[in-house]
Formats: sequence, structure tokens, C-alpha cells
Amino acid sequence: MNLPLGFALFIITMITCLVTDHTMVIALVIGLVGFVSIGIKKGYKIKELTSMGINGIKEATVVIEVMFLIGFITGIWRSAGTITYFVYNGIKLITPNLFIIITFLLCCVLSYALGTSFGVAGTAGVIFMALARSGGVDPIITAGAIISGIYFGDRGSPVSSSAILIASITHTDIYNNVRLMMRTSLLPFIITFLFYLICSFNNPILEVQTIILTNLEREFTISFWSLLPALCMIILPLIKVRVIHAMMASIMSGVLVTLVVEKMPLIKLINTCIFGFHLENEALGVILNGGGLVSMIEVVCIIIISSTYSGIFNGTKMLSELQDKVDRIINKIGRFPSTVFISLIAISVFCNQTIASMMCNDIVKKSYLEDENNSVELAIDLENSVILLSGVVPWALACSLPLKFLQVGYEAVPWAVYLFLVPICYCITKRRFF
Repeated sequence: MNLPLGFALFIITMITCLVTDHTMVIALVIGLVGFVSIGIKKGYKIKELTSMGINGIKEATVVIEVMFLIGFITGIWRSAGTITYFVYNGIKLITPNLFIIITFLLCCVLSYALGTSFGVAGTAGVIFMALARSGGVDPIITAGAIISGIYFGDRGSPVSSSAILIASITHTDIYNNVRLMMRTSLLPFIITFLFYLICSFNNPILEVQTIILTNLEREFTISFWSLLPALCMIILPLIKVRVIHAMMASIMSGVLVTLVVEKMPLIKLINTCIFGFHLENEALGVILNGGGLVSMIEVVCIIIISSTYSGIFNGTKMLSELQDKVDRIINKIGRFPSTVFISLIAISVFCNQTIASMMCNDIVKKSYLEDENNSVELAIDLENSVILLSGVVPWALACSLPLKFLQVGYEAVPWAVYLFLVPICYCITKRRFF
């Protein structure tokens, strides 16, 4: 088996899994077998290939640890009423002409604090979509604002799994990356803010259903203490506390709030941490149920297996011929435009943000590191391309899953203007930063 045939096998199995709604772990395992076979054909022993794969996994160890902690946090934030606090007060702030902009800003805050796009889309996003539909606001524009907001944090939060992954595979400091990401996102954020502000005035909400507030009040104790887990996630990384320590502080504070304020029994809390949060209220349960350690198992498996790809590709030099071709493209059109081009191909083929990020890094890093040893530029270019563009390719999980949560079609994607503005503005202004 040669490399093109190995990629063809992987792509076919990936598409099959997506169409039949089977886990991508199956496709990854089949692809791994194919690439190991190519390595054996090139003269490498199983022991050597195993060692290469383990080296790839080591690069993603921090990401794996963070993903498990995110599992705990997504359960604890639900049980402590943290997500409820943001949504409850966000709804109370709504005025007819500010619905869409408040939706965008609240999703930005939540995604930055929680570091996950899917978690925010599946909770706050679902609630705001329900309000939009009942209040006569265009659901397509609302969905676009939500998607823009969730990827603000997914890209730029120090506790985001994608930001931690990029820092890990490029061997850069995540806090320095976050600082640069904030600088490069300032202009697109301002433009996005103004865009949704105009949309808000052109699409006022006719009424806000107070039944949601009533249900939230009935199930949770809405107090400032519920905000404590979020404050740990927002403030501690800003004062250079390690991301993992900030997440552990958030978990511990959430445990205390759940036990003391929400008065959840300890056994039920332990069950929530492992298997996720569950409400007896069916109406709210559809929105707030979920999270927990178990919810991260499939994601961690995907990261572990895809990490072995990177290790094997690096160890066997499988991608050297492709890297040489990419270098010629970079010499013609520049680094960032080339990274955008490769990103779109990787996302379209692998349909997964994690795999696409690692593959894109493996393919383009030679040009970044050989000439100037500029790993920071590589990290920011990846953040401003593959991480955000994963949310605009309709069949990629980073796009299709939020759309599924929000119950809208692909026509909402063009309204997620932040995902387009960051690469465009960065391409124009990159010389100011590097």
C-alpha cells in the first residue's frame, strides 16, 4: 500500500462513518492500520512505528488531560447553576433592539470561560434559538451570531482544547499565543460587533418568553455563588496560573456550590461528574442535560489515535514529498494564504478540527521552522485558519454539530461573520504582528 492509497482508504472510511452516523474512531483505526502498513513497506519495524506513534501521543498529553477536566467542568457547571446564571441574567438584559448582539456577547463570554464551542452551542445556544423563534427574530441570523460567539472562545481562550492543542504541537507558550490571538482578533471583533448590532435593530424581538426564567428559578438557586466556577476559569489564567490548575480550581469551587448552594447529594454529584448532569424537568433537561467524564471518552480516543498519525508521519518522513510541493506554493502566494488553502483541504477531507490541525501543522511547519524558526507565527497562523475555518465547512463536525444543536441548515454559516473576518483581516494586517 502506498501513501495515496492509504489516504484514499482513510477518506472513504471517514465519509462512510459520517454518512452512517458511526463513530470516527472506526475510520481512524482503519486509517492507522493503513499508514502502519505503508511504514512497514518502507522498511520500518512494528516496534519502531509504535515508538513513533507514542511520541505523537506525548505531544497531545496536555490536551488529553484538559479534555478529561473539561468533561468534569461541563457537568459541574450545569449542576452548580453556572451556565444557568449566565443565561438567566442574559435573558433579563434583553431589550427588543438588542437581542442578537446580547446573544453574540453572551456566547463569547461563556465560550471564553468554558473553552468549548459545542458545550455553549448545546446549552445557551439552544435557549437563545428558542427565544428567537418564539419572539419573531430571524433564526438564521441568530444562529450565525451564536456560532460566531462560540468560536470566539474556542479559538482564543487559554482553557480551550484547540488552543492548548496548537500550543502543544507547535511547542509554543499558550499565554503568549492567547495574547497575540486577542490582538489579531480586535479588528474583526469590532466589525462583527457592529454587524450584529445593526442586525439587532433590524430584527427586534417581539417578546421574551418568561416561562424559561420561571423554570430556571424553579430548578436552580440563582445567586452570585454560581458565578464562582466561571471566575476561576476567566481570572486565574489571566494572572498566569497554569490552565490545568485553573480548571481544577473551577471544578472544586463548582463542587462546593453544588453541595452547599444547590444542595445536591454527594452521590448524585459524583454521578454528575462521571456520567453528566440530568434534570427531571424534561423541558430544561433537553437543554441542560449532559457533560461529565464519559462525554469526553470518544473525543479523547480521537485525539490519541490522530496523534499517532503525526508521530508516524514525522518519524517515517511520509509527508516529505507533499511538504516540498507545499513549500513551492508558499514561495508563490505566502505562508498564511497557503496555510488557509491547506487548512480547507485538510478540514474537507478529515472533517475534524483536531485531525485537520495536526495534519496541517505537519504539512506546513517545514517552511515556518527552517528559515526563521518562527513557531509562534505558525501557531497564530493555524489559530487564524484551521481552527476557525473548521466551523464553515458544512460537513465538518465543527460546523455540522452546532447547526444540529441549533436546528438550522447550512444557510446560517455565512452569517457567522467572525469566522470569515478573522482570516481576512489577519491576511491584510499580518505584517503588523510578524
